[in-house]
Amino acid sequence: MSNPSEPPSKDPPAAADSFAALFAASEGKGRAPKIVVGDVISGRVIALSSTTVFVAIGDKGEATIDAAEFRDPESGEMRIAVGDEIEATVVDDGRRSGTPILRRTLGRHGHIAAELEQALVHELAIEGIVTAEVKGGFEVQIGSTRAFCPGSQIDSRRGGERVPASEYIGKRLAFRVTKIEQGGRNVVVSRRALLDAEAETAAARTWERMQVGAVFTGRVTSVRDFGAFVDLGGVEGMIHVSELSHARVASPADVLAVGQTVEVQVIKIADTTDNRGRRQIGLSLKALAADPWTTVAEQFPVGAHVPGTVRRLESFGAFVEITPGVEGLAHISKITTDRRLSHARQVLSVGQPVEVTVLGVDLAQRRISLSLVERAKSARDAAERTEREEERRALAQINKPKSLGTFADLLAAATKKK
Repeated sequence: MSNPSEPPSKDPPAAADSFAALFAASEGKGRAPKIVVGDVISGRVIALSSTTVFVAIGDKGEATIDAAEFRDPESGEMRIAVGDEIEATVVDDGRRSGTPILRRTLGRHGHIAAELEQALVHELAIEGIVTAEVKGGFEVQIGSTRAFCPGSQIDSRRGGERVPASEYIGKRLAFRVTKIEQGGRNVVVSRRALLDAEAETAAARTWERMQVGAVFTGRVTSVRDFGAFVDLGGVEGMIHVSELSHARVASPADVLAVGQTVEVQVIKIADTTDNRGRRQIGLSLKALAADPWTTVAEQFPVGAHVPGTVRRLESFGAFVEITPGVEGLAHISKITTDRRLSHARQVLSVGQPVEVTVLGVDLAQRRISLSLVERAKSARDAAERTEREEERRALAQINKPKSLGTFADLLAAATKKK
């Protein structure tokens, strides 16, 4: 039995520690996450005013962002609504203003000098208008400050198919500040640094999906004689000319153009990297197109006479395209009947239209045997048959025994002789 005069016993140390942990957790639950200037955070729009967009961050945290960043510059309409999810950069963690302030892009507000410093220190994007091409690069107006962007830094790539300077002048673009000197009188910016950073982020997302058979929507970045390069989102792949179409393609430029949006399928991913540390990715447009061989048996039965176009000439015969993506071979012995050939080019030329006869179809091997002489042979055989029939009828007429006539005819003939 316990003594009532003794003080109540204290909780065991373990219980006290557990209670303290639960209390601390309950205190921290629902607080806004700790943010740092320069952080890129996500939030949900909870309210709008004419000047400010209020964004919920965490369970109970709140930040603001200038409404001008979401207003259409021409119509003035707001391009955001309550409930939308946004991503922005912290430019004030709330210590100065009491509420965290976010920006999606700097350079639209009045404090340009301060924003330039923020952009430099925290590697934030800042907007400017490209006003002119100058020696070595471009002049960029950021608010009241004139900055310089080297020519090599205006885009992620300017080699090969060079984009003319006129394409940039007059446009409002996002840049990253790389240098501020002479008290802000010498400002150097780079658009390429920003694009490369965005490409790295996009590439990480693209590689998460990357596998043979995956389908991507990309943009054509370069067209060469051997194929085309396509940006899949920070990762570049190549479509070989043989993968552009089921039909024969003479030049990739006949099918694709720089800037064109295409849907492609990944058909190969290299195990090794090139000298730039990149893995080569093979792409195909043809893999997503309907295979013309699936209907060959119905379209071109044996014995059918069809028009075609000569595509290749060899010593053993001629390849004739009878429909886009389907070619057959006319053996050298099936090209002409009036003489012996040593090469198909002796009587045919590439691009020449011809009429062929289907001799055989092998779907498993994707081969079709053709002939250019079957119709001529048929016509010749038909002519020979007709000629033989006419000769037979003529001979039959000649060899037909003549009749002596009736008794009256004989009597009349005798009387006439007398």
